Amino acid sequence: MDRYTELRSFVLVAEKGSFAAAALVEQVTPVVMGRRLDALEGRLGVKLMHRSTRGLHLTELGERFLEQARQLLKDFDDVESAITAGRNTVRGHLVVSAPAAFGRRHVAPHGPAFQALYPDLKLSFNLTDSVVDLVREGYDMSIRIGEVTDPNYVAVKLAGNRRVVCGTPAYFERHGVPQTLDDLAHHNCLAFNLQGGQQRGWSFLQDGKMVAVKVSGNLDCNDGELLYSWVKQGLGIGWRSTWEIEGELKRGELVTVLDDFAAPAYAIQAVYPQQRYLPAKVRVFMDYLKRIYAEPGYWER
Repeated sequence: MDRYTELRSFVLVAEKGSFAAAALVEQVTPVVMGRRLDALEGRLGVKLMHRSTRGLHLTELGERFLEQARQLLKDFDDVESAITAGRNTVRGHLVVSAPAAFGRRHVAPHGPAFQALYPDLKLSFNLTDSVVDLVREGYDMSIRIGEVTDPNYVAVKLAGNRRVVCGTPAYFERHGVPQTLDDLAHHNCLAFNLQGGQQRGWSFLQDGKMVAVKVSGNLDCNDGELLYSWVKQGLGIGWRSTWEIEGELKRGELVTVLDDFAAPAYAIQAVYPQQRYLPAKVRVFMDYLKRIYAEPGYWER
């Protein structure tokens, strides 16, 4: 039995004058209230209350302890109320991790406007393509693209995303448009190298199954933004995310190919550690990004 329950039960019995009246408040039986008082007296090693057929009477120690117990309960309730209020107050320091390219374009740029809404909040962004340990490294949340399987984390979808093969119209005029996955072997595919972590190749859906196609080209690197730039220059074709190229697709600067083989869409997600109470600063920033991403035409800018 926890000490708070024992203290609260003792104060209730003393104030109501009987176990029965106190039990009604607690919605338990008088026997339970008696056991709580017995446990408290046993732990303290003193008699707090005399019980007889004529009623209950506090001992001298019980009288002194009653005032202290009331103050302890008040202090506990005050602390709990302050913490509860803090859950709904956006202040403190919000530390966010996000993939480098996505974070530069779609997370950190929204920080100043968000911070202006909540001037008591400090924002820190770490833009990295490494998967960080949120708890160990002290992050409040991260933005991740794709599946999150760690049961210690909660993932909230902010927007959808797909990976598509794309290139400039000029490139396809010169080299033709691939019609099958095998055709990729005849194109200059601009892909991540080993250091970029894309060893399995490009992923597609073929005959209802996911397949990985090894590709090659005369340029590779470990930086997604550089690959994106090379594709836009017409130097080859790339396997890029729609969050990155929607604007170019809308303007006709890039076109997609092999759409019939495109892998299923997946989510851009906000991720935070499992916890009983979600801090307001995390909740409102997730909601803020989600609203922005849902604005008509946002990804086409």
